[in-house]
Amino acid sequence: MPLSPRVPDLSALDLLLSVIELGSLGRAAQAHGISQPSASSRIRYLEKLVGVPVLERTTLGSRPTAAGRLIAEWAREVVSAAARLDAGIDTLRAQRDSRLVVAASQTVAEYLFPKWLMSLRGRAPGTSIALESGNSAEVARTVLDGQAGIGFIESPLLPTGLEGHEVARDELVVVVAPGHPWARRRRITMTDLATTPLIHREPSSGTRISFEQAMRRHYPDWQPATVLELSSTTAIKTAVAQGIAPAVLSSLAVASELSEGTLISPHVTGLDLHRPLRAVWPTGQHLTGPARDLYSISQRPV
Repeated sequence: MPLSPRVPDLSALDLLLSVIELGSLGRAAQAHGISQPSASSRIRYLEKLVGVPVLERTTLGSRPTAAGRLIAEWAREVVSAAARLDAGIDTLRAQRDSRLVVAASQTVAEYLFPKWLMSLRGRAPGTSIALESGNSAEVARTVLDGQAGIGFIESPLLPTGLEGHEVARDELVVVVAPGHPWARRRRITMTDLATTPLIHREPSSGTRISFEQAMRRHYPDWQPATVLELSSTTAIKTAVAQGIAPAVLSSLAVASELSEGTLISPHVTGLDLHRPLRAVWPTGQHLTGPARDLYSISQRPV
């Protein structure tokens, strides 16, 4: 049941015990890391609440009144119980902070998380960190099931039951082998892309969902023609480089191949392939400890 408004707060009771133990309001204030005027104000407020004086001020210091000694006797048990509660909370927080499981889509896991991890280790050196990688749908299920403290997805929409925030922007790009006809063109059209069979990720992949939604904004009835369906970005890059077919992948995933010239990326005229990368967690929950630290780190520019 609710406590009476006459019950003092723990800090006032703890201060009273220190005054009695040390014999001086000034020494008690110093022990609690507050000024003497603040300590005096806290004791006066305590006296106002209980309705009786609890200390007598003398030239030699402060000593409890009869009522003060009685309140102090009751307060010792309360403060002792609060100290046990505080120690128990510290234990729970230590257990919480000892291990963090992160679920991340492949793009985030392979190309962003390693940079974030270095910063996270600096903030939480005692935390054991485990990364579970999968497509965005798998990440969402892992977070919803409580198996991960935070997730990162690349889907254009938040899955049901999750809330989150955009932490970065990514762009999908078309990639082809150097010998592909598109490699000799600086630009291709949306019609070129819509009518060409491609190598795709699996249907629940955030990359595929983002690409299909971007195409259907222009071609509502469009259905992708699939030469090959692979669940690995690395496998898709290998297949594209071998000339099997073009693919649409994250610019983060193909940056080194484009720089080296092993893959070529023609621009698609009129098609916006930007997408958000989001941190997610269960609706109604709040990130704490290392998960909150990682979320903060993820929002920094890479």
